[in-house]
Amino acid sequence: MSQFIEMFGNPVTNTKGWKTAKIKDVAPEMPSKEQLSGKIWLLNLDMIESNTGRIIEKVYEDVENALSVQSFDEGNVLFSKLRPYLNKVVIPDEPGMATTELVPLRPEPSKLHKVFLSHLLRGNQFVNYANDIAGGTKMPRMPLTELRNFDCILPPMDKQLEFVFIAEQVDKSKFGDFKSQFIEMYYNTHNKQTLESVCPIMNKGITPKYVESSSVLVINQACIHWDGQRLGNIKYHNEEIPVRKRILESGDVLLNATGNGTLGRCCVFICPSDNNTYINDGHVIALSTDRAVILPEVLNTYLSLNDTQAEIYRQYVTGSTNQVDIVFSDIKKMKVPVPSMDEQILFVEVLTQADKSKSVIQKALVYLNDIQSDELGKIA
Repeated sequence: MSQFIEMFGNPVTNTKGWKTAKIKDVAPEMPSKEQLSGKIWLLNLDMIESNTGRIIEKVYEDVENALSVQSFDEGNVLFSKLRPYLNKVVIPDEPGMATTELVPLRPEPSKLHKVFLSHLLRGNQFVNYANDIAGGTKMPRMPLTELRNFDCILPPMDKQLEFVFIAEQVDKSKFGDFKSQFIEMYYNTHNKQTLESVCPIMNKGITPKYVESSSVLVINQACIHWDGQRLGNIKYHNEEIPVRKRILESGDVLLNATGNGTLGRCCVFICPSDNNTYINDGHVIALSTDRAVILPEVLNTYLSLNDTQAEIYRQYVTGSTNQVDIVFSDIKKMKVPVPSMDEQILFVEVLTQADKSKSVIQKALVYLNDIQSDELGKIA
């Protein structure tokens, strides 16, 4: 959040004198108009991590069982008006339904970027402001009138996008103290090869025919995150329609190929079950590496580096701001550094150990956040 304050100042007192508009005018409350059916993502406050907005657990329920809820989609920013001190703000990565305690703000993309808005609402300055005006003793809530009439700062969109880029890089930083060592390994490597030469198989997936359930599971962009795959977002393809594309295998590197805010995200696929068939959809590029040349974890890490992401957006993307796509024929020619296999194996060993440590830390943080929430609830 210090980067936000450095760039934009205090958003509550508007110390840098930005142009402003009422939140109701640039991010009105607007649930999704999408008609949901079957099993849907049902989001409650206890499933949201305080201060980060990360989803601790995804629960899917039949839509008929969803009571006292409202719809949302990827265009919303969900703000919890209940107990503002718990600081729960979410940008959903797929449609669903949420408790009515979550206000479904819908920022106007040309004026207010959803990531920028989420950081503004999550910052200490706004949280303190919301706490100060919250009404109610045991169950304090920020008055909706005050939220709607809040003077939201509106820096130029290029400044907002600059911040969004920085924020997303921070979110990707999973490699801890040894990341600089990894970067040094890459940039000391003189052996560079094209992506298509180190990945004998590169393909976009199918156009699925979705059904409620089947043994053919579709990996889509919402499944691919910087910290790995999240299969709570998986969808199903009609198994009676033959799949004429290559089936995904463990070790494939998956690269999101389209969408502002999703393009460029990548992870290494790990097949969770031999009993099902896994396939990528047409918005996801699957890269199968020649493991005698480059290991999947090494390629994935290179693709996730800030400089590589900037190169992808600069040289291999077409389309306007809100509808961007990787040009498949162009990215095949992207040059990839190929370190020695000894260096790669050493890096993967360190990476594996770091992931184990990170998992332990994340579980501890979730546990501590739960305790903190319980204690704050008792105080309230």
